[in-house]
Amino acid sequence: MVFYFSGTGNSALVARQIAESLGDEMISINQCLKEKETKIFRAKEPLIFVAPTYAWQMPKVVHRWIQESGFQNRQKAYFVLTCAGSIGNAAAYAKKLCLEKNLLFCGLAPVIMPNNYVALSNTPDKKECDEILEKAREQTDELIALIQQDRPFPESHASFKEKLSSGPVNTLYYSLFVHDQGFAATDACVSCGKCQKRCPLDNISMENGRPLWKGNCTHCMACIGGCPAEAIEYKKSSKNRRRYYIMED
Repeated sequence: MVFYFSGTGNSALVARQIAESLGDEMISINQCLKEKETKIFRAKEPLIFVAPTYAWQMPKVVHRWIQESGFQNRQKAYFVLTCAGSIGNAAAYAKKLCLEKNLLFCGLAPVIMPNNYVALSNTPDKKECDEILEKAREQTDELIALIQQDRPFPESHASFKEKLSSGPVNTLYYSLFVHDQGFAATDACVSCGKCQKRCPLDNISMENGRPLWKGNCTHCMACIGGCPAEAIEYKKSSKNRRRYYIMED
């Protein structure tokens, strides 16, 4: 089984490439979160978790979902984190999670994808995105080969800086930046409701034809990145920045 969480499509794309190559079933963590039900999964093949990197770790919503879900038997678990740069010491936290869930940790590996964090940083132009995606496919194929050979992902040793980034910096980053205060719809909004539909945490409601954020945001960028009218802004920082969205609706 390939479990994936994705805001703008990077992790969904990697998950689909893995699932198609292995002939595995894909499970959307986004949809599971929306259904708000604790589930027990039964699978003979290894479990593969694909998610973005949020502040040098697996997203907290994904970590918590894995904690609350049931997985029968002591199955092997691979983790793939899409990122625009570093994953820090994320492997240590995934390994600890596997111990909690009685899963056999088979490694965590990054796949470099285009930056989608339009709220706080610039996203690449189309040409650069295409080049990054082409290289990402090569990285993904290498990971697929290891899974097919029943081999663990290569282990890397985190530096002090990486441990700091995934530890206290991650905690501070979430408390300071990961919230929905600052998201707003402009007059370009066409009231299509796609932002509401795409939000994995059901954090958006439509009020008088406009989206209203309700305080439970994980900064996945699905709303701002996927708005067909580019009518959502994050404070002043996202203005005139290119939106990035490749998720299949």
